[in-house]
Amino acid sequence: MEIWINPACSKCRSAIGLLDAEGASYTVRRYLEDVPSEQEIREVLGRLGLEPWDITRTQEAAAKELGLKEWARDDSSRERWIAALARHPKLIQRPIITAEDGTAVVARTDEAVRDALARS
Repeated sequence: MEIWINPACSKCRSAIGLLDAEGASYTVRRYLEDVPSEQEIREVLGRLGLEPWDITRTQEAAAKELGLKEWARDDSSRERWIAALARHPKLIQRPIITAEDGTAVVARTDEAVRDALARS
């Protein structure tokens, strides 16, 4: 199991705390420092069953500068979104936990963290 975190994020710290309390074995990826490639983002999206705009933090300054709210949300725009997430990792919703069964969850709640634990 791997968890993508920003240590400054309270939701990330909460998820780590719950994983620790449950005795889970996991790897931490500080995705702002160890930036995921476009391919890794595609893989995580496939595991999540989501589109890139579904995991984009549209209130971030970079999102506003790029005008993301105006971007099309369709198949022809998918790669543009993925490229933006790879170039501006702060836009990626967090934390994301990749479970051992090949799935992933955006673990912003205790329930989502427990869901990931149940899959591993």
